[in-house]
Amino acid sequence: MSGKNVLIVYAHQEPKSMNGSLKNIAVDVLSKMGCSVTVSDLYAMNFNAVTTRNDIAGDLCNPQHFSYGVETMEAYKKGCLCEDILKEQEKITEADLVIFQFPLYWFSFPAIMKGWIDRCFVQGFAFDFPGCYDTGLLKGKRAILSFTTGGTEHMFSSEGKSGDIKYLLWPIQHGIIHFCGFQVLAPQISYAPEYVSEERRKEMLQNWSRRLKNIWNEKPIDCTPPWYFH
Repeated sequence: MSGKNVLIVYAHQEPKSMNGSLKNIAVDVLSKMGCSVTVSDLYAMNFNAVTTRNDIAGDLCNPQHFSYGVETMEAYKKGCLCEDILKEQEKITEADLVIFQFPLYWFSFPAIMKGWIDRCFVQGFAFDFPGCYDTGLLKGKRAILSFTTGGTEHMFSSEGKSGDIKYLLWPIQHGIIHFCGFQVLAPQISYAPEYVSEERRKEMLQNWSRRLKNIWNEKPIDCTPPWYFH
């Protein structure tokens, strides 16, 4: 949809990987639709995933007892977070849709992407209390997880050894993304691309391309516990 802003937060070391191809398709399709697309290529940026005192550019509230959550909340209010966080927060603020593109590592994000979340989604910017979940500070925006797995689709089914993948996604989709107010779209999952045929990999890319063309018309998933656990 023309005029929409999209942020792709991308975490993969190899541009020629399936994740790289999925990211490239998103840039191409959404740009052709008239969207303004920004990519945060975390590995290429050498993004620092570690939360430290250096994230606060000004004086600490309590130098004797460092609390990262308190200090970053106060620094955000004063405009004293470090420059790389402020740049990413600006991208988030401008985005109508955030796409997280990554390989599933140990049932979760790669560390560099989790660190991006830890450092950027600070209190006062992404959430507050009681401003969380449906009233999270990033409400009105959409987010989607697009990721690859090492295991097959059957492995991540209710009958598979890894269990139903929607349980695995609960802490990410509900506990992080919905917590901050995003409307969460159903995940785009590319199962075991390293172990399927070239034809199947092309089909995965085509499926993503087709979905992106209708992405603005999709309804968010229900992020309440009964949807996941019953």
